[in-house]
Amino acid sequence: MRRLLPVLLAALSITAVTGTASAAPRFTEYVALGDSAAAGPLIPDQDLVHPGCLRSSRNWPSVLASSLGVGQFRDVTCSAAVADDFEGSQTTFLGAVPPQFDALTPTTDLVSVTIGGNDIGLVGAALGCVNLLPEPVGVSCEARLTAGGVDQLAAKVDAFAPEFAAVLDGIHARSPLAKIVVVGYGTYIRPGGCYPAQPLWGRDSDYIQASINRLNAAFAAEARAHGATFVDIAPPSVGHDVCAPVADRWFEGLVPTTVAAPLHPNRNGMAAIGDYLADALSDSVS
Repeated sequence: MRRLLPVLLAALSITAVTGTASAAPRFTEYVALGDSAAAGPLIPDQDLVHPGCLRSSRNWPSVLASSLGVGQFRDVTCSAAVADDFEGSQTTFLGAVPPQFDALTPTTDLVSVTIGGNDIGLVGAALGCVNLLPEPVGVSCEARLTAGGVDQLAAKVDAFAPEFAAVLDGIHARSPLAKIVVVGYGTYIRPGGCYPAQPLWGRDSDYIQASINRLNAAFAAEARAHGATFVDIAPPSVGHDVCAPVADRWFEGLVPTTVAAPLHPNRNGMAAIGDYLADALSDSVS
């Protein structure tokens, strides 16, 4: 028995060390880049370092960083950001903030990026679709934005694709060892909408979501071409759109029901998206 005791203690020591090693984070330095869909405007608690970015400490990048247990986490997402704000400083309503690319280093090993909604004017287009009265009183935004056989939002998405490709190349250049995770936009509104609960006619609701889906498809294509990983949050957010019961919503409608910006993820959505991304990343490295 006395001879067995040192052996057992040694075995327990090895197990403890092995367990600690296996629990070490897969990523050690994570940088989150992006716009308000990642930043989480108005969701408590808001970052006071750059308050003009309206960035929440409970946004999905923060949830993801916590789930992954990364050692260093830098969140530079900023509401109203466009792709140009990655290389140049962004002017917010409370002053300028540094270029988001400044947060990247050669040792960064995980980068998430969500950008493009503001570049194509997505929120403005959605707001332009509001009709307080049912058809035929009013004007369909789908008819207006596709007049003459030219889909204006589709054209903007297609024009943005090479700009997004340049964003991915810029990340690679600054952080060549990083895994780049492109996170798309969700299912904001279900097929046919839910007029009048959300004052967008059915065909206009479908047009806006189709434009979001087109942007997601562009993300997926450019991610494949530039060595990044695209994670599509549209499928898991089905049933959690602005038409869902309040308790089930991941995205707020035109009139928010929680402390969050209209047409943006709310706190529940941020938590769910962060968990989904953590699972997706865990599966990709297991």
